[in-house]
Amino acid sequence: MRTPLSTYRLQIRPSFTLFDAAELVPYLADLGVDWVYLSPILTAEEGSDHGYDVTDPSRVDPARGGAEGLKALSDAAHAAGLGVLVDIVPNHMGIATPSANKWWWSVLAEGRGSRYAEAFDIDWDAADGKLRLPVLGDGGNELDQLKLADGELHYYDNRYPIAEGTAAEGDSAQDVHARQHYELVNWRRADSELNYRRFFGVNTLAGIRVEEPWVFDEAHAEVKRWFDEGLVDGLRIDHPDGLADPKGYLARLREITGGAYILVEKILEPGEKLPADWETEGTTGYDALADIDRLFVDPAGEEQLTALVPTEPYTDMIHGTKRVIADHLLNSEVQRLVRLLPADSGLEPATAADALAELLACFPVYRSYLPEGAGYLTDAVIAAKVHRPDLAAALDRLQGLLNPLADGETEVSLSRLGELAVRFQQTSGMVMAKGVEDTAFYRYSRLTSLNEVGADPAHFSVAPFDMHTRLIRRQLEQPAAMTALTTHDTKRSEDTRARISVLAEIPGEWSEAFTRLDALVPMNDGPMANLLWQTFVGAWPLSRERAHAYAEKASREASSSTTWTAPNAEFEERMHAAIDAAFDNPDVNAVITALVERIRTAGYSNSLSAKLLQLTMPGVPDVYQGTEFWDRSLVDPDNRREVDFARRRQVAASFADAGAPALDEDAAAKLLVTTRALQLKRGRPELFTGYVPVAVEGLAAEHLFGFDRGGAVSLLTRLPLGLERDGGWQDTAVVLAPGTYRDVITGTTHESSGRVAAADLFGTYPVALLVREDGK
Repeated sequence: MRTPLSTYRLQIRPSFTLFDAAELVPYLADLGVDWVYLSPILTAEEGSDHGYDVTDPSRVDPARGGAEGLKALSDAAHAAGLGVLVDIVPNHMGIATPSANKWWWSVLAEGRGSRYAEAFDIDWDAADGKLRLPVLGDGGNELDQLKLADGELHYYDNRYPIAEGTAAEGDSAQDVHARQHYELVNWRRADSELNYRRFFGVNTLAGIRVEEPWVFDEAHAEVKRWFDEGLVDGLRIDHPDGLADPKGYLARLREITGGAYILVEKILEPGEKLPADWETEGTTGYDALADIDRLFVDPAGEEQLTALVPTEPYTDMIHGTKRVIADHLLNSEVQRLVRLLPADSGLEPATAADALAELLACFPVYRSYLPEGAGYLTDAVIAAKVHRPDLAAALDRLQGLLNPLADGETEVSLSRLGELAVRFQQTSGMVMAKGVEDTAFYRYSRLTSLNEVGADPAHFSVAPFDMHTRLIRRQLEQPAAMTALTTHDTKRSEDTRARISVLAEIPGEWSEAFTRLDALVPMNDGPMANLLWQTFVGAWPLSRERAHAYAEKASREASSSTTWTAPNAEFEERMHAAIDAAFDNPDVNAVITALVERIRTAGYSNSLSAKLLQLTMPGVPDVYQGTEFWDRSLVDPDNRREVDFARRRQVAASFADAGAPALDEDAAAKLLVTTRALQLKRGRPELFTGYVPVAVEGLAAEHLFGFDRGGAVSLLTRLPLGLERDGGWQDTAVVLAPGTYRDVITGTTHESSGRVAAADLFGTYPVALLVREDGK
């Protein structure tokens, strides 16, 4: 198996096609990248910038460059010695435009008789044999807007097929609609009455059943061609938790790819591990991101930041947000589980729905993979009984139904598990994602750099000792898993988070700034105000447009003072006025800009240190497009903005003729660190085959974190404001074997007689990457 040493993620879309990516290969090769990592490239909804709404899995999207574009990119990458990793989406398909998806169009036209009816996860009996489509607006009688045109049923710009023999001359559009295999209903009915599985709460993404062999074959024929023809070298699998049988899916995928490198976008809760029998090299790196961020958070700031804006304990909060999701947004999924209960379950539907929703709210991880992870269901039952002792009997009955396996069973088929157990596993991850990532993360605002996918904001910091132990385990257990700092899904990019984390070093100053801002422009929602002001400080300077767009998304996702479905105009007006004040009110602007200036340099230090750690620690580091420069993006779609690669090429070319660039807003320093680390890893991979912590001595030892990967020694600074406050490096030194070492970032040479002074190592940057020069 060919395994990457590093990757570089590119967002392929109509405005940046596979041909554009092919032209970028020389730059990526010069950067030191080992593999090119592509976002989904199969045909998606017209105009889709992300590509996760695939409408035709049988071909590369013509709008993204088509098959010719993939061939051009593959040829360019392979000629430069680079591999190609592609993101694929096995869980769902895009159905926003039914006519663009022949699978979905066939189901709408032919109902259960369609060849593709089996491909989608549809509960036909729940709606009298019809497929409910939640597309109608809130007008008095929206069905009056239906029109018959060109042999189709039209609702404004939406088009739907008419089944053969169901329309006659003189029929009204409503008469024809009543005879179809589908039923157009109000969009608000989706949460409780939808009868097809979707991706989270997105009605326009319908789940598919790749556990059926023919569905897998047809959905992956094009993917198989990529490997048969040597175009692609590895795959990233989107949302495996949505699959009925992730283990079986990965085994089949490994087979059709000829044993290729495979990663899974799996969110692991703290302490959770991937199932050992999955055919994968590991996750896409959110677990690594969570550890890296916390190394740069000062634990001394926890108490004061917690007290600033009191909220309920995080565990209580996420139980509540998950329960709300199960009762509302994803109630249709809960009702599907109720319908799957055996007739002799002894449970009334309302009681069963209540108990199932409570179990989903109490589930401690995204999902189990029976028989592995059965203990998580036990944990959820216990927690649910504590929350709801009145449901104890129902919970006991459900536990046996949701895990019908005998102790010791290891090889289990889907039929042996039964549909109820399988679907519950698929549903728990949906509730977790929507209740935690998309709700609680916008409410729990103590230190927002910690509110990231795959992380637990209640875990405030990681001590150096603990970080070393985790990195040693990573080297032993998952050396080929990906590490990440920024992705297309991160709530805030790496440099935004790095600056926000500095606030933990000055909790008193942040408290004063926040109190002043809240007095000048009160939002009357303390947690949301705290989140927004921290985010703006982290991303400053940002445009007014970006600030308003982010605030609207964040506040509606939090669903505390306003929501997507019922916006609170009074609150939102007050919130947007506060944001305008950040630009227009001199007093408000002064508070923000003064604080940004106070933490700017420390933010640079955190950014470079986190970057060097991620690039050189055990694992396969991914550089998200453009983050070799400073990147202070916010949540999607802000984090998919166009990247100025011409400017990056220009700066990279200047390194040959200049010394180490200054650590300032120009971003050249970050590009230099990224380039030198990637080049060393690709050029001398033998230096990155182990992991040993580097000993540090002296008064400021807690501020220096270092490790030896087997010849490459990474050294980095943590808690830079505390270091400055405590008098700098003073007598602090790293313990290195006697010899000559060169810092590949700056070119500086250091002689060690057993120790090297930290002040010498960090004379230019807060990081150093050393290699022995004397042949030892």
